[in-house]
Amino acid sequence: MKTVVVSDTSFRNLKIISILEQISSCQKQKKKMISILIDPDKATENQIDKLIGHPDFVNVDFIFVGGSLVTDGNMEHCIRLVKQRTQKPVVIFPGSPNQIDNQADGILLLSLISGRNSDLLIGRHVESSHKLKNSNLELLSTGYILLDGGRTTTVSYISNTTPIPQDKPDIAAATALAGCQIGHKLIYLDCGSGANKHASEKLIQCVKNEINVPLIVGGGIKTQYDAEKVFRAGADIVVVGNHLEKNPYFLSELVAAKHNC
Repeated sequence: MKTVVVSDTSFRNLKIISILEQISSCQKQKKKMISILIDPDKATENQIDKLIGHPDFVNVDFIFVGGSLVTDGNMEHCIRLVKQRTQKPVVIFPGSPNQIDNQADGILLLSLISGRNSDLLIGRHVESSHKLKNSNLELLSTGYILLDGGRTTTVSYISNTTPIPQDKPDIAAATALAGCQIGHKLIYLDCGSGANKHASEKLIQCVKNEINVPLIVGGGIKTQYDAEKVFRAGADIVVVGNHLEKNPYFLSELVAAKHNC
């Protein structure tokens, strides 16, 4: 397992902690976190440079790299570019076992607990288990819940999964609770890349009330107001990818939302 060097706000007392410890510590202190999601199939070197070179990038906590469909070779190249440019923790957001790359610091070990596709509940994990065992990636066991974001997304198509309707927050909450009970250390609510809408405040609140692990929310977040609503409803980490690909300057609004909450 890789560790990450972090420091307190005074840049003293440097210590080495795991990614999960970093997330859990911020959750306990009620400090909101931001992750940017980079899709290796879409992000160019110039776009990565713009994001990492943005003045507000210092306020980003994590970089997720991955997607539902990644062309062979792009993952390795993308992670290498990111690691050459920043010491921020790089975490793989895997769509398949072939997206495992030891250059990263950790991996979201995703189980699609909102679906009934056994391949994505355990099958892919069996395929990748020895590869992960022989890596030095930090394994972040994550219960992944796909929500209806108002349109068919790549993740719903590739996973052959029906998203949970947003007018059924009780189902989402029970699913998240079950995920915690079987041992997941993180819960991830996602409407998918390019979603028309983000997770509703009511649904996020219902999930947050049932769990005690950090809550990640992504998909459909397009404005500072969106991010603030999601943070205030209970998200510990907000993830934005697709909108930043179109507008890297949205990062300033995202950071403002983090500080306002």
